[in-house]
Amino acid sequence: MQARAESEPLSDDPAVLRAVAEQVAREAAEHLRSLPPPRQPAGGDVAGAVRTKSSPTDVVTAADEAVEALIRSRLARLRPGEHVFGEEDGGDAGRARWVVDPIDGTVNYLYGIPAYSISVAAVLDGESLAGVVLDPVSGRTWSAARGGGATLDGRPLSVTVETDLAQSLVATGFSYRAERRARQARMVAGMLPRVRDVRRAGSSALDVCAVATGWLDGYVEHGLSWYDWAASGLIAAEAGAVVRVPGPPGATAPDDGLGAEAILVATPGIADALAALAREQGAAQV
Repeated sequence: MQARAESEPLSDDPAVLRAVAEQVAREAAEHLRSLPPPRQPAGGDVAGAVRTKSSPTDVVTAADEAVEALIRSRLARLRPGEHVFGEEDGGDAGRARWVVDPIDGTVNYLYGIPAYSISVAAVLDGESLAGVVLDPVSGRTWSAARGGGATLDGRPLSVTVETDLAQSLVATGFSYRAERRARQARMVAGMLPRVRDVRRAGSSALDVCAVATGWLDGYVEHGLSWYDWAASGLIAAEAGAVVRVPGPPGATAPDDGLGAEAILVATPGIADALAALAREQGAAQV
């Protein structure tokens, strides 16, 4: 895709925005793959390459910052004047036209576990119009445009047709804060006997895309941010999932007993039962 001529207006067509997001995500993945690993074998010196944010376990690497800088640079060229809201450099959520997560699953990336992703979403008035989640290790690319369906590497996606919660494979994740992790663990422990099994991969965007792909039947977690689900949530919705998110910063979360910061994504056949189980196991207190 070429940069637009200055005289051409910027298009809000979700298909156009989807193409921009795909291009930028691909370039970001190439850049990430070119960077040195942040953690050396046998405990090498990582000073300066890794720092922490909200807690000692909430890490950000130099690669997170470098990838977000590249995404911002590319969007500034392709979509000049449009505001970017990102995990590392923040931004004005109310003005955001692009929401980006340079590495979702940074701890996996830090340890060399091949389960992390790059997310790029185009938004308008807080609603996602297009979104891309790219797995830099495998190259898999999930993509969606509002009203245009969702794909994995160009193949149309649809969620499972599971209707029995007891036979459902469900994913979750955990906070970086110890006190919240304890509450999440209690909720998941109560849910575990009532579902087929529970998975925890370490990248919420990949988990939500797994629901869209039919690899999982549901996903529930607390404490995620807009950049975590702006792209993946649209992909799941366009694949037919029921998607419950808190909304962008400043939005009023649904009053449904799941807790203000809950995200729940599920195939329609189990969505109500999964939400009811989460509520029963104390989701509102997580």
